[in-house]
Amino acid sequence: MNETAIQQQIDDINRKLDLVLEYVNDQRLKGDVVQDLVQDLSIIGKDAYESTVEELDKQRIEIDPDEVKLFFIKLMKNMNNFSVILNMFESMMDLSKDLAPLTKEATIDIIYKLHELDRKGYFEFFGSLAHVLDNIVSHYGKEDIELLADNVIIIMDTVKSLTQPDMLRAINNAVNIYKDIDPVNVPEYSLWKALRTMNSPEMRKGLGFIITFLKGLSSGQAPK
Repeated sequence: MNETAIQQQIDDINRKLDLVLEYVNDQRLKGDVVQDLVQDLSIIGKDAYESTVEELDKQRIEIDPDEVKLFFIKLMKNMNNFSVILNMFESMMDLSKDLAPLTKEATIDIIYKLHELDRKGYFEFFGSLAHVLDNIVSHYGKEDIELLADNVIIIMDTVKSLTQPDMLRAINNAVNIYKDIDPVNVPEYSLWKALRTMNSPEMRKGLGFIITFLKGLSSGQAPK
């Protein structure tokens, strides 16, 4: 074997030794880092333990080691249950992600609807209605409210009768007639003219209506 081949083998051996030394040095440095980390964590853990013990002592809380051991035993026994709960939580999170676009669209629709209601004056109306209700509550007492509750059926029947088409047309007709009468320039009627007017078919029919209405009102029931 010539000197050149021997020198090449020596160089290869030196390179391999350098790699081995570099690896050993790296492992030593990593070991030092891990050792330093363990020391730091032990210091932190010791400080946390002492702080926890001190705080528990201040709060007068006593920990039974047997109860702690029993707690961890129960925790280990229920690992499957915790796994089920975590799976359910993940499913809920996935569902919330799937529903997020729908929720966003629904929220936008609600905002547009509220804006439309506000533009039409619904909120101002309900604000004024609240003021009306406040005045009613302030003006009427407990007895008035109780009377209203006792007679609410009669009131509703009255309102129902008033809102019938025939009744509404009659009321509207009476209001229009009253509106067309000029209270300043009311025509004058002499006794003779009044008697002649009362003898007309319209007045006789009107008097018949008034008399029938008064008779029914005095008897307490509607005329047949």
